[in-house]
Parts: sequence; C-alpha cells; structure tokens
Amino acid sequence: MLAVTRNSRNSRNSRDTRARNLLVVAAREYAARGWATVVGAHAPAAGDRACSCDRIGCPRPGAHPVTTGWARQATTERETLDRWWSVTPEANVILPTGRVFDVFDVPAATGRAALAAMAAAGVEAGPVAAIGDERHLFFVATRGAPEDEDEWWSCHLDCSPETLADTPGMRWHCRDSYVVAPPSVLPSGREVTWVRPPDDAPLPDPLRVLEFLVD
Repeated sequence: MLAVTRNSRNSRNSRDTRARNLLVVAAREYAARGWATVVGAHAPAAGDRACSCDRIGCPRPGAHPVTTGWARQATTERETLDRWWSVTPEANVILPTGRVFDVFDVPAATGRAALAAMAAAGVEAGPVAAIGDERHLFFVATRGAPEDEDEWWSCHLDCSPETLADTPGMRWHCRDSYVVAPPSVLPSGREVTWVRPPDDAPLPDPLRVLEFLVD
C-alpha cells in the first residue's frame, strides 16, 4: 500500500512538473509571436483558497495578473519571462489585449455554434481557446487605440474581466484588459486549451467574427 501511495505521489509530481514546464514554454512561444505576456495567479495545490492571490473572494481565481502594474510589466523579453516563471513556475499565463489582438469572450455553447456556422460559410475563425467547458475566447485583430478618440466607441461588451458575474454573455476584451491563455490551469483542474491554435495567418476582422457570435 505504501508503494502504491508513493508511486501515485511521484506520478502526480511528474505531471505537475510537466505542466509547469509547459507554462513557461507557452509564454516564450507567445513572446516569439510578438504577444506580450505577464505572469498570472494560479490555483493553489492545497488549502482552502481558490486563488494564490491574497484577495478574499477573488472573482477570477487563477485567471488574473499578480500585480496591478501588469499593463506596464507585460513583455516579450525571454529573459524576463524565464525569471518570472523560475520564481513561480506554476503561475498561469496572462495575455494583455488591445495591443496585437482583441478577444471575444463568449459562453462555450455560443462559441461552438459560431465555429460551426463560420466553417459552413467558409469563414476563417482565427485562434480560439476554451476555458474548460465554460467559455470560448476568439482572438481577432485589435481595435487598438485610435489617434482620434472620436473613433473609439465603447459598449457593454468592452468591460473589466472582473465583471463576469454581471455580464455572463459576451465580452469584448480590448485595451486595458486581458485574458488567461493556454495551457493555464484554473481551480478544480479546469484547463485553458486551444480549440484552434494560432498560426501565421492574419487575425480575423473583429466585426466579421462578431456577426457570427451575435447571430
């Protein structure tokens, strides 16, 4: 019985090590694409907290940056990424939006229906990630920050990542926002995975993708 317990523990430790290695490798790969990355919180391995941060009742356990200065700190520098993940190898990967890409964050059922409709219409969906079986993340070309602020329009889709409970439908992550990226792991073992991994194709036009998501 002791041998079985020890083997189970060793197997679990081996899986955890591989998972941690994948996180820093992913951060490097995103950086190579020009996608700025910042270190995120994570789900503690033990204890009664859902998130590694000190916030009581964290609204986004394991799915947010560890510091309030994340927008300034996000980087594509490999040395910095390696240093961050050497200190906290289990940290999740956070990608700021509104720089290279924006992200439509929708319920998984909506995402699956939109992907099927886009495939039937011969429209490229671009990169799409899944947060467990709960949400789909559609990566699209960014609206950025126009020089003429009159060109910038806001709506209820453009909101803080911390308001998921108030906006359970669709959200448009653009400037001053972020998303948790694969291969991050959230509480209860929920994984962030690629449904359609990024490639070298240009990111799709956001308004074209939006047509399918709201149809």
